[in-house]
Amino acid sequence: MKKLFVLVFLFPMLIFAQEIALLKYSGGGDWYANPTSLPNLIKFSNQTINTKIKGKPATVTPDSPDLFNYPFIHMTGHGNVVFSDNEVKNLQDYLQSGGFLHIDDNYGMNQYIRKEIKKLFPNDVLTEIPASHPIFQKPNPFPTGLPKIHEHDGKKPQAFGIFVKNRLVLLYTYESDLGDGWEDPEVNNDPFEVRQKALKMGANIINYIFKN
Repeated sequence: MKKLFVLVFLFPMLIFAQEIALLKYSGGGDWYANPTSLPNLIKFSNQTINTKIKGKPATVTPDSPDLFNYPFIHMTGHGNVVFSDNEVKNLQDYLQSGGFLHIDDNYGMNQYIRKEIKKLFPNDVLTEIPASHPIFQKPNPFPTGLPKIHEHDGKKPQAFGIFVKNRLVLLYTYESDLGDGWEDPEVNNDPFEVRQKALKMGANIINYIFKN
């Protein structure tokens, strides 16, 4: 199964027919938050950047061999996160063999997820990604970096990352709340412009994964 994933990753056009997935983690946090966000991001990406992603995202656990079927794994929530030793090993193998994990703090996850990221990459430092990085440039320009979607405590939005051989494999979006901006309009009553900003940033993430 790992060999199949690597093969798919080497041929980007094949990826466009693949699924993306939501990570179902343990620890008590609401991994299922923002249920309409990924379907809306998929629809937006298929319409605007010519991807061909299946409309309904899969759900996968960190220890599952199925993890290797998905080029993009999304993770969100407000609370606690705990990865077991087996889950850490599986996620490490996934990320080092071409996978990508996007963690979107839905406010309340930060104090927990940083410890789990350190389990995954004990020898690496989670570093802030500069606005000059391609993920903020194509196909939608974000000249100041990660956009602010929801305001909670006055902190600036930040995008942090882990790189393996100069390739971004883990993206942690903090104080932005992209997933809320991807939700159906009536969920958070965000203005159209705010939702478009969130969706365009999401499309940039998808674009980066499929082209790098």
